[in-house]
Amino acid sequence: MKSTFRKYRHGFQRKKGRNNSGRITCRHKGGGHSRVYRKINFQKIKINIPGKIKTIEYDPNRTGKILGMIYKDGSKNYQLCPVGATIGSTLIASPYSSLIPGNSLPLKNIPLGTNVYNIEPEPGFGGKFARAGGTTALLMSKIDSWVTLRLPSNEVRLFSENCWATIGQVQKKEEAVRISRLKKAGRSRWLGRRPTVRGSAQNAVDHPHGGGEGRAPIGRSCPVTPWGKPALGQSTRPSKKYSDPFILRRRNSSYRL
Repeated sequence: MKSTFRKYRHGFQRKKGRNNSGRITCRHKGGGHSRVYRKINFQKIKINIPGKIKTIEYDPNRTGKILGMIYKDGSKNYQLCPVGATIGSTLIASPYSSLIPGNSLPLKNIPLGTNVYNIEPEPGFGGKFARAGGTTALLMSKIDSWVTLRLPSNEVRLFSENCWATIGQVQKKEEAVRISRLKKAGRSRWLGRRPTVRGSAQNAVDHPHGGGEGRAPIGRSCPVTPWGKPALGQSTRPSKKYSDPFILRRRNSSYRL
């Protein structure tokens, strides 16, 4: 079983919070247990070629499980595993495939009220939305050549009817429940999480919140990052982004459908 998809596994060096020049841009990351990367090609969809599920595997780089697929033309690939998938069953990506979990179709051929995942932002771009374990999006309406989806973040967004999506919900790993209860500091280090020191406990030369005699307040109107930029609530999204016209309701809206 393990040798079947060995070509699609390779080692990789994690960034550990550093950019391409080696500078730390995200603190408190580093170390962690070594991992093997399972390559999943979201850009190329094998249309009208059925594939059989050979394995259902654990992926340490994702919050959901993955499928080892062997297609009718002899090629192999990894895919995201939907809830209810079983070894030996057949999946296919086709405009007229049946609505079973794991099959992929264009959004225009999917009926209203269907849960989907691995959604393309634009036709041919590959799946980008709703790929984490346990996530799914709801197909709400169709207007002209646009389809309205409610994403896992409760954001309501327009997609082209020619974008592809997969039926169902991503299967969540059982290990994710255990990881949420770490129980000891060593488990954080296994996950690549280094110790975090409060800014108010540091010296003034190291953090804007630091300094002072005893337990002093931060001395600012709002918390800031070590580089002086606003934190805790400040929006980091660009004021003008290409996807703004497609968003009907923001994810941070208090209104819920």
